Amino acid sequence: MAINAIERYRMARARAWQWRLELSWVKKLGLSLGIACFVGLLAQARIPLPWTPVPITGQTFGVLLAPVLLGQWWSGVSMAIYVGLGVAGLPWFNGLTGGLQSLVGPTGGYLIGFIMAALFIGFCVDKYIKARRFWALLALMLCADFILVFVPGLIQLNIWLKLTGNNSAGLNQVLAMGLLPFVAGDVIKVVAAASAGWELLPKKRFRVSTNSRSTR
Repeated sequence: MAINAIERYRMARARAWQWRLELSWVKKLGLSLGIACFVGLLAQARIPLPWTPVPITGQTFGVLLAPVLLGQWWSGVSMAIYVGLGVAGLPWFNGLTGGLQSLVGPTGGYLIGFIMAALFIGFCVDKYIKARRFWALLALMLCADFILVFVPGLIQLNIWLKLTGNNSAGLNQVLAMGLLPFVAGDVIKVVAAASAGWELLPKKRFRVSTNSRSTR
């Protein structure tokens, strides 16, 4: 009974993956917008910190989960929609903010990093079946978060501090403002996203019937 239930779950997961791949680009764009909205909602779950302009938010979880749900290119599109509409003025960045100042401000580098992280994780899970295992997903998401998101975030934060007159800010201060307070929370979000991805991603190859392309 339990084995049959597990097998039915695996078949349903594969069908859902195939369904996503076979959608028209209009529907994929709609899904990408939906994920962007999800990240925008998570951005409002924020905890301001008194010593840094960078708050703790929940949006990283959505960014890491987007490639699992959408794949490489459409997860990148989703994050580009999130950043683009926010820069255009839609108030769905943290604290219901938006506009160009969000991109050139202290958190702008993290926003750019969201797009890069989604593309990187999506490429790996689309192309490599082994990348869909829990520990591989965990490693990929840790690398994406702490390299592709935090590095541009720290660079932008450092530039912003210099432009706003804080020329004395050194590496230790930048790390204390833009990295160290977020390590524990981001590890928790990465573990949660990797666990969800491990459950949702199919582990076998199958055919996409509409265009006969091989997928996984």
